[in-house]
Amino acid sequence: MACFFRRTIAAKLGRTLQHPEDVFIPAITAMPVLKKQQSPDFRLSVSTLRTNGILPSNGDIQLQTESLAKQLKRDSVVEVISAGKGVINFQVNRELLAEKVLEPFGKGEDDKYGLSSDLLTSLKRGTTLVEYSSPNIAKKFHAGHLRSTIIGNFVANLKESLGNSVVRMNYLGDWGMQFGLLGAGFEKFGSAEKLKENPLHHLFEVYVRVNKEAEQDEALKHAARDFFRQLEQHDDEAVSLWRQFREISVQEYQDIYKRLGVHFDVYSGESFHRDQAQEVVRQLQNRGLLKTSEKGTGIVDLSPEGDLSNVCTVLRSDGTTLYITRDVAAAINRKDKYSFDEMIYVTDKSQANHFSQLFQILGAMGHSWADRCRHLPFGLVQGMKTRTGDVVFLEDVLDEARARMLHNMSQTHTTKELEDPEDTAEKVGICALIVQDFKGALLSDYKFDWVRMLQAQGDTGVFLQYTHARLCSLLRTNKGVDEGEFNPSLLREVTSINVLQHLLRYDEVLLQASQDLQPKHLVNFLLKLSHFIASAHRDLPVKGSPLDVAQARLRLFRGACSVLATGMRILGVTPVQKM
Repeated sequence: MACFFRRTIAAKLGRTLQHPEDVFIPAITAMPVLKKQQSPDFRLSVSTLRTNGILPSNGDIQLQTESLAKQLKRDSVVEVISAGKGVINFQVNRELLAEKVLEPFGKGEDDKYGLSSDLLTSLKRGTTLVEYSSPNIAKKFHAGHLRSTIIGNFVANLKESLGNSVVRMNYLGDWGMQFGLLGAGFEKFGSAEKLKENPLHHLFEVYVRVNKEAEQDEALKHAARDFFRQLEQHDDEAVSLWRQFREISVQEYQDIYKRLGVHFDVYSGESFHRDQAQEVVRQLQNRGLLKTSEKGTGIVDLSPEGDLSNVCTVLRSDGTTLYITRDVAAAINRKDKYSFDEMIYVTDKSQANHFSQLFQILGAMGHSWADRCRHLPFGLVQGMKTRTGDVVFLEDVLDEARARMLHNMSQTHTTKELEDPEDTAEKVGICALIVQDFKGALLSDYKFDWVRMLQAQGDTGVFLQYTHARLCSLLRTNKGVDEGEFNPSLLREVTSINVLQHLLRYDEVLLQASQDLQPKHLVNFLLKLSHFIASAHRDLPVKGSPLDVAQARLRLFRGACSVLATGMRILGVTPVQKM
C-alpha cells in the first residue's frame, strides 16, 4: 500500500532534516500515471516544506530542491531519487511495489484497501448527520430530487467508509400552506376511490386543480388557510387526512429509493418540529433577537451593523411559523437527539442564502456547534427529457434508462446468458445516470444527454460496469488459480506498473473527496483505473500463460476489481457480475 512507501520516504526526510517523519507524510503524493511514458511513483513538494517552516522560506527554491535530493540516500525500497522543478521525485523498487500494493488482496482485506492509510488517520471521526433527498409529500417523486438523493447517498457512504457513524435523514416537505390548499382541494375535488387506485397521481391532479381555481376563488383560498390553521391546532380530522397523504407518499418514495439502492435511517419532516418552532420564537424573543416589521411579521436582523439591511422572516403576521423557523427547531432537536459532530445539508444552490441565514440564527442563539453545520450545494440538470417529452417524474427517468440500456444490451451476444437482463439493465442504467452526474463539479449545471450517458466506451457508467463484469468473468473462469502466494517480480510490464501506480493514489482520492465532498475525484479515479485495466487485460493474458505468471496477473486483476467495486459502492452504484 501507498502508506508503506510514504512512511519510508518520510523517514529518510526526517533523518536528513531532523524533523519527525509524520510532518512529511502530507507533502508526499503519489504521481498521476502517464499512459505513454513511465512516471516516478511519488513526489515531494519543496514549497510545502518551506510553507511549514521545515526549510527556509527565502532563498532559491530550485537550489534547495537539488541540494535536498542529493542528501537523500537511495536504498532497497527507494531506487531512484531525482530533482524536478521545485519537487523531488521518487521511484520505488518494482518488485516491492507489486508486493505491497497487492498484499491486502491475498488476506481477505479487499474492501479495506486504502482505508487504514496514514493520510486518513488525521481525519476527525464521529457522528455525521446527512440530510438529503427531502421531496415534498403528496406529489410524485420529481426528477429534480435525483441530484440531492444520489449526492447525499454518496456523502453518507463516503463518511461511513471512513469510519464515521452516519445518520441518513430524509427531511420531507410535509408542512406549510400548500397542505392547506391540498386539504381544502381534496375536500372539494378528491375521490377516495381514485386515491386508492393511483394515490400520488390523484393528489397531484387535485393539487394542480386547486391551485388553478384558488387564483380566481377567494372562498377556496380562505378554506385553504382554515385547513392549515386546523392542522396547526391539531384538529383530528385535518391531521388524519394529512397523515394519510404522508404515509401514501413515503410508501411510494421507498419504491424509488429501493431502485436507486438508497436507504434512510430516519424519515423526518417539517411537521415534527411545528410545536418546537414556537419554542424557537420564544427563545429569539428572550434573547432580544426577534423584532416586528412594519408588516407585522417577526424578523431577525442578521446585518453586521444592526441596520436591518439583512433580515430573516421567522414568523408570519398571523403568528404561524415559516420553513426557516422549523429548520432552526429541527437543527436544535437533532443536536440534542443525535449529538452529531457535523451536519451536512444537500440541496440545490438556490437555497444557499437560506442555509447561510439558518447557520447565522443558530450562532446568534448561542449554539457554538452552528459552525459544524454545512450546506453542500449543487447545480441544475438541463434538458432531462424522455421520448414522450419533458420529464416530471423520476420514475420515468429510471424506466427510460432501463429500457434504453436493455435495448443496447440486446444488440450484444452476451445478454442472452443473463438470468435477469432487466435487473442488469436497471443497475447499469442507474450507474450511467450517477456517473454522468458526478463527473464534474457539483456546483455546475450540466446538460443531460441520453446517448453519451449510455455509451459502452469512453468515460461512462456503462464502461465502469462493463470493466467490473469483465474482471469478474476472468476471475470466475480462473477460480482457484491465484489462491496462495504470488511472485511480484513477474509484474514488470508497463501495463501492470500503470495499474499498480494508479492504485497508489486511492487513499489520496478518498482524502480529497472527504475534504470537499465532491464525487468527481472518485469517479475520475475509477474511470482512469478502468482504462488501465482495459490495456492490462489486452496485454497480460492469463489463459495459456505459465502458472506462476497467471497467478501474478490474476492477483493484479483481483486487486483492481476489488478497488473498482468498493469505489463504485461508495458512489452508490451496485457493481454487476455479468453483462
